[in-house]
Amino acid sequence: MKTLSTKKLAETVRNLRETKGFTKEELGNLTGINRIMIGRIEREDFTPSIVQFEALSNVLGFDLTEMFVEKERTNSFVALRSETLSDSEKEGVEKLFTMMLSLRQQIKLRSSFENESTHA
Repeated sequence: MKTLSTKKLAETVRNLRETKGFTKEELGNLTGINRIMIGRIEREDFTPSIVQFEALSNVLGFDLTEMFVEKERTNSFVALRSETLSDSEKEGVEKLFTMMLSLRQQIKLRSSFENESTHA
């Protein structure tokens, strides 16, 4: 799945604005976007609306679709889906769950001993 890269957008807007010799205020006047918002876009502090995004694209001359990148996937979900794991990965996940359960049991035992010793 592709997602908007605010980093790529920020770099593109800044580079093209400077290349074309526009100040933030001039670009703001041409796009209808406040100069402060232009600065925030360039700092990755603001995501423009679709209308603003199109205005930037039209004035600066970049392709909207180039600002989208493949969303990075994390392995956190994959670890829970055993059918996607190799045998060695399954073994590692099983070991991890076993260690987590053991740690949980140790914490509960310690807690119960501490409670008994304070009440004795």
